[in-house]
Amino acid sequence: METSKFSKFTAEFLGTLVLVLMGCGSAVIAGANGTTGVGLLGISFAFGLSVVAMAYAIGHISGCHINPAISIGMVVAGRMKASEAAYYVVAQILGAIAGAALLLLIESNHPGFEMKPWALGSNGWGAGYLGEYNTMAAFVAEAVFTFIFLLVIFGATSTKNINGGFAGLAIGLSLVLIHIVGIQITGVSVNPARSIGPAVLAGGVALSQVWLFILAPITGAILSAVVWKTILEKTS
Repeated sequence: METSKFSKFTAEFLGTLVLVLMGCGSAVIAGANGTTGVGLLGISFAFGLSVVAMAYAIGHISGCHINPAISIGMVVAGRMKASEAAYYVVAQILGAIAGAALLLLIESNHPGFEMKPWALGSNGWGAGYLGEYNTMAAFVAEAVFTFIFLLVIFGATSTKNINGGFAGLAIGLSLVLIHIVGIQITGVSVNPARSIGPAVLAGGVALSQVWLFILAPITGAILSAVVWKTILEKTS
């Protein structure tokens, strides 16, 4: 029986909610507590493990995109219809906002809570943000990291891949790797929804910078899809 649009919408909504709540939550709640915090490595694994968990929870329902860049990349690669991707993207953005709202609800009840710039695990760059990398570095990093991330996804989910049962693990671990390298640059997005959710609630500089975390990942995803479809898939 074909999975209904509502089931797919719900799966993408919940999957993206979990990604933002757990990934950004690791940064906000557990990431910066001095010697008791999980640190950058822990945050990296929180994002990756969120993807692994959701891949096995909802992958059979929607494919577990939980990322507009992935859905758009699938359209370019010819694996998905644009009309289906459209409601995936809506579900992902709404799920990300809901995840950020839950994180805000939890964190705002902490006695030391303060809505600082780039609150709720928002992505950013420039003066005052982590490694203080400039706009060029941020854009290139997000585009290149998304390019790599999508290549892993295309390869891991290819019908020619005899290890397809481990696709969720491979994809999640690749996201861990990308975070280990890139957190100091932008906090790592590679996912427009993941950036939009916290930025909408944080406002200010986080919201003013969110354009880069929409444009760069989509650019990287499209380039990755083109390379996969025209070069790699034909030779695999």
